[in-house]
Amino acid sequence: MSSHEDAVVPQDRGARESSTSGGGAPHPAVGWAGTGRMGFAMARRLAGAGVAVAAWNRTAARAAPLAAHGARVVGELAELRSREVVFTMVSDERALDALLLGPDGLLADPGQAPGTVVDCSTVSPEASAALRAACAERATAFLAAPVSGNAEVAEAGLLSVVVSGERAAYEKAAPLLRLIGRSVTYAGEGEGARLVKIAHNLVLGVVTQALAETAVLAEKGGVPRRAYLEFLNDSVLGSAFTRYKTPAFVRLDYTPTFTPVLLRKDFDLGLAAGRALDVPLPLAAATAQLVQACVSAGRVDEDFAVLLDLQAAASGLALAPDDGAVDDGLSATEEASKT
Repeated sequence: MSSHEDAVVPQDRGARESSTSGGGAPHPAVGWAGTGRMGFAMARRLAGAGVAVAAWNRTAARAAPLAAHGARVVGELAELRSREVVFTMVSDERALDALLLGPDGLLADPGQAPGTVVDCSTVSPEASAALRAACAERATAFLAAPVSGNAEVAEAGLLSVVVSGERAAYEKAAPLLRLIGRSVTYAGEGEGARLVKIAHNLVLGVVTQALAETAVLAEKGGVPRRAYLEFLNDSVLGSAFTRYKTPAFVRLDYTPTFTPVLLRKDFDLGLAAGRALDVPLPLAAATAQLVQACVSAGRVDEDFAVLLDLQAAASGLALAPDDGAVDDGLSATEEASKT
């Protein structure tokens, strides 16, 4: 990846200019706000597909490398207001609220606002509904479009996207979303996509804790966790998720893709939804306490796969990393997509 200093910044192609990808239908010019791990990977896929992307991030250095992939990096969020479609990808509701409603936000100028805002963050349905109403006051369509997968999955083109909002706005944004992910599901009007994503992340945490418990059980009984996970991944219970989480469990590599703090936020949202809808969530509630234990132990800047460490400690098992080759299920797909 090129550094900011040696990146070539392409000439701005205009706020309303369309672009084409592979000789297909033209795509609207896109703005992208929020280039953390996930946002960067997603914006890079759009730029790499030939879409005219203007990217902004609160910390400018995080967005700068996108210039090497064909995006125009802008210094002010206000420069995205004239874009036909603006994607947002931030960590929480407070950041999303600032992006849209802050003094320099996308909706701050009564005379100019994006045609459509596509938010890919994970926030509560209530916060999403409030921002949808604010967008409507500016005649801006608002799509909730959270995704399933981490940055590595995004780079491999394997994200799954769920979308809710006005059907016409969805039809307009869907070709762009299909450049980002392998599947795009429309969940209807309103905030249905938010509930789908929250429910999804509850499963994410529960499954990871189940993997941690059973991997420790196998290893303490004399079976290497590598062998257990290899069997699981090739069984009917294996999935893309269990496969791409296996290297972290085998190597004890907790380079963050999704932190316990972010997972705790999603469990808070899920448990709140359960209370609001009178749905008991006993497995989610128990897992939420284990995620909290990670945070309380100070494991806040690592991947949430550290649940494995806490389970091993509670079981009196000392884990050692296994640095051998591990199939994450992503590398072959990513290479195939380049050919």
